[in-house]
Amino acid sequence: MDLRRKLYNRFMTVILYFFSALTVVLLAFLIGYIFYKGIPNISWQFLTTQISYRNHTIGILPNILNTLYIIIVTMVIVLPLSVGAAIYLTEYAANKKIVAVLEFATETLSGIPSIIFGLVGMLMFIQVLGLQPGILAGAFTLVMMNIPTILRTTQESLKTVPDSYREGSLALGAGKWHMIRTVVLPNAIDGIVTGCILAVGRIVGESAALLFTAGFGLKLLGFADALQTSSATLTVALYVYASERGETGVAFGIAVILILLTLLMNFLAEIAARKLRKV
Repeated sequence: MDLRRKLYNRFMTVILYFFSALTVVLLAFLIGYIFYKGIPNISWQFLTTQISYRNHTIGILPNILNTLYIIIVTMVIVLPLSVGAAIYLTEYAANKKIVAVLEFATETLSGIPSIIFGLVGMLMFIQVLGLQPGILAGAFTLVMMNIPTILRTTQESLKTVPDSYREGSLALGAGKWHMIRTVVLPNAIDGIVTGCILAVGRIVGESAALLFTAGFGLKLLGFADALQTSSATLTVALYVYASERGETGVAFGIAVILILLTLLMNFLAEIAARKLRKV
């Protein structure tokens, strides 16, 4: 039996390492291929101008700005809503049955295809509320999509904080909110940052929902104008150039920028998390 168990453990270890290595190789191949095809199409003009039909040039500056606009607007709305809801469900809610129902609802929402969110966002924010296709309608749609992600990761992170921390703080005379703000949240900051990183990744990579709500305008706009004007993010622009215009080189160039932008966002989130831990 011991020999069989050892052979089984070794076999499973080999399988584990094999598929882990295969995953890393596939990831490296995909990223390497994207960079190989995309970097030759990236230039200063490509990054700092907009599309010009007169000069027959293509620039993605409007799409970069639109992506940053929609990240900012979405996170400003979704972060306090999600973290606040997670704090209430974990620290204040007394009816465990209702909490269980809400947790099941958030899990269900996180599995709904993004195209459904896009249709609901178009009907609700554009048809019913009268918003124009743009950054604002797209951000509201992305808020619905990302609330479950940040809420559940924050909630699970809050649950990992030992109850002894809470009891010790309350025993020293701290109020409930003071205890949550100074003891629980600092110890749960890693989970909150993880939820934010996942949300930003989904915002940056979303295209289906934004086609219905943010639109696919390629014109350079200021922040205020982009809120209520059709504005394509990088992923939407990638879709337009690849599928409708046949500009695969431009699409690969945009894909490189998307990867770099995602890495930059993750790096900044990690820096913010380290600073918050020290507060």
